[in-house]
Amino acid sequence: MSWGTELWDQFENLDKHTQWGIDFLERYAKFVKERLDIEQNYAKQLRNLVKKYCPKRSKDEEPRFTSCLSFYSILNELNDYAGQREVVAEDMAHKVYGELMRYSQDLKAERKHHLQEGRKAQQYLDHCWKQMDNSKRKFERECKEAEKSQVTYERLDNDINATKSEVEKAKAQFYLRTHMADESKNEYAAQLQNFNAEQWKHFNNSIPHIFKNLQDMDQRRTIKLGETYRSFAEAERRVIPIISKCLEGMVSAAKAVDERRVCDQVCFSLSGISPLFFFGCLSSQDSSIVDFSQNLSRTGSDGTISNTPKGDRDGAPAPRSDQKHQMSRTKNKLWLFGKKPKAPSLEDFSHLPPEQRRKRLQQRIDELNKELQKEMDQRDALNKMKDVYEKNPQMGDPSSLQPKISETICNMEKLRSEIHKNETWLSEVEGKQSSRGDRRHSADNHHHTPQGRESPEGSYTDDTSQEHHTPQHRSSPPKPGHPNLDPHEFDDEFDDDDPLPVIGHCKALYSFDGQNEGTLVMAENEVLYIIEEDKGDGWTRARKQSGEEGYVPTSYVEITMEKHGKGAVTYI
Repeated sequence: MSWGTELWDQFENLDKHTQWGIDFLERYAKFVKERLDIEQNYAKQLRNLVKKYCPKRSKDEEPRFTSCLSFYSILNELNDYAGQREVVAEDMAHKVYGELMRYSQDLKAERKHHLQEGRKAQQYLDHCWKQMDNSKRKFERECKEAEKSQVTYERLDNDINATKSEVEKAKAQFYLRTHMADESKNEYAAQLQNFNAEQWKHFNNSIPHIFKNLQDMDQRRTIKLGETYRSFAEAERRVIPIISKCLEGMVSAAKAVDERRVCDQVCFSLSGISPLFFFGCLSSQDSSIVDFSQNLSRTGSDGTISNTPKGDRDGAPAPRSDQKHQMSRTKNKLWLFGKKPKAPSLEDFSHLPPEQRRKRLQQRIDELNKELQKEMDQRDALNKMKDVYEKNPQMGDPSSLQPKISETICNMEKLRSEIHKNETWLSEVEGKQSSRGDRRHSADNHHHTPQGRESPEGSYTDDTSQEHHTPQHRSSPPKPGHPNLDPHEFDDEFDDDDPLPVIGHCKALYSFDGQNEGTLVMAENEVLYIIEEDKGDGWTRARKQSGEEGYVPTSYVEITMEKHGKGAVTYI
């Protein structure tokens, strides 16, 4: 079917349809752009992951176990896999997205040209019709004037009182008006004939030709979309063989793990001799009894062995630096990938303490509200401009603003969804803080916190005498079986992860469950190390003796900070 013959009077509808076709093409181009952005981000994250877990030491220092070597092979294959995702993104960018954007610009220019030709043809036909209509009205006026002059002439001719000159003048006027009416009739007939000819030419030649060009343009747009659909799939299909090889390499690396070889390597690395010779010695020689009690010192009776360490018997403690150095070297051997990975930041900031999480969420909500207000202002401005175009079509096309208005409304809906989601998280945080405040209030009533020390709500006394006596009352000697609490003792054990230095210690006044992520569970009377002071949000960062770190409520602990040196402390 041809648009020129079937849709000869649907110029405005074809205008809207062709505009919709270009908008749909640009919408698909936007989809491809977002897809290739996803591929690029995915490849970037994969490369960062590989870089994070690749060994940071030389190959001579790395363990040569088959499990480690297989893991490094998997990392290499994953890096190649990330490269293929980048190839997919590059093909989509050049062969699909770039081609669509160039073709969209060409379509817009071609559509504009065809529509301008159609409007010119319509304007010329309207001009011919106006000329014909003007000649018709002129002919009508001249006929009425001729009829009036005829009536006047006949009245004077029949009047016996009229002079001859008056009758001759009326007769001349009648002849003149009759002649002018005949000329108007001839002009009207010529204009009518011309309009009919132009109208036939318009609807049989000009409009069908223009509509056929628009139809060809729309068909080519449809064909182009089908080609880009195929190119979109081919960009993924071309890399499937290489991706399959990467996955096969990962499977081969998994099959290369040999548990027996790992055991032999452990024996060789720890004993310093060949595994075959080691096992041969064990099997060829009989074990003999070894008396370890010859050098033991006796106390009281000969059957009692002193359990005092050698360092204590000699009167000098055993050196701690070697123990800590050995512990640090052991930890470096066990952890193959450098520093321990830190927990990633979450979208809802659940890894932060409640007060900091609340502030971050409120800040994000404020930013989203500002963006939403900008989008609303832009929507209002576009609507006003559309109203102006509708009232004054010569200033612009109102339908050209509709895609931008729709996009703005879509952005507003997305922003409202984000704001609602963050407000839900914020209400959750505030609800938990309210329940925790009630729990601290009940704990305060149960323990009867005396005036002059910190309460669970975080208030402090101004009584200086009580500040000096409180630490002595709360200090307690270390219990038997527990090591002496030295803030510097645990500082060196976590040097492989760059821990924060110890700036004091604290004693738990109340137990804390630490249900939120980033908080630390503590029991009543438990002693912790302070590694970061309260920043004003009611939370103090602490570390347990086991090395676990997190935030605890400042009002739940009694803090002792170091000052000017190891022996001088300030009590809070």
